[in-house]
Amino acid sequence: MQYLKLIGILIIILGFAFKLDRVATVVVAAVVTALCSGMDISQTLVIIGKSFTDNRMVTLFFLTLPMIGLVESNGMKVVAVQGISKLKHLTAGGLLDVYMLAREVLLFFGIAMNGQVALVRPLLAPMTMAAAEKSTKLSEKGKEKMKARIAATDNFSNFFSQNTFVAGGGVLLMASTMTSLHHPVKPSQVVIWSVPVAVIAFIVVAIYNYFCDKRYLTGKEADK
Repeated sequence: MQYLKLIGILIIILGFAFKLDRVATVVVAAVVTALCSGMDISQTLVIIGKSFTDNRMVTLFFLTLPMIGLVESNGMKVVAVQGISKLKHLTAGGLLDVYMLAREVLLFFGIAMNGQVALVRPLLAPMTMAAAEKSTKLSEKGKEKMKARIAATDNFSNFFSQNTFVAGGGVLLMASTMTSLHHPVKPSQVVIWSVPVAVIAFIVVAIYNYFCDKRYLTGKEADK
């Protein structure tokens, strides 16, 4: 009978295999597992509610999805595109360089911007696309490549700069882990070695953006 408590795993496997609603599948699996373990429905609901509350920070990004739809439906994307179109000398690469620099500086002070969902999709992407199309008309493939480049810039800035804040979660985790392994490391030491990495990442991305802009200006990138 002890193996009956593992029925939740079987429910999840079957639910995913038959492409059922994932949230419903996980909730059903949790309830069935709890009931098979001898818990009553009241205890089950208390545990599910407590688990959701304890991990609510993980699901906060869902709150940004309605916000993105709201700002786009009210013309924020159009305003961003029009604003960029008026800046004659601003290139797509230059805009991405400014964004990456701002992202890295803010991360150094522990300020996260929730890039991809809250900023890149509704604001940075249309602005960069507008800057790129000032010099040449992008093909559909060119637009997809530009979208990938925008997303990659945000990923680079976040990945290589997330450990530059001395009280960041990753920094504290590395310091505590190394200390537990009898290799004492201070959070400040992690930051000291992370800052040059962030600077190098910015330089490499800026050089890449420069050469990409040269290709757009000459029309070599537009048809690819």
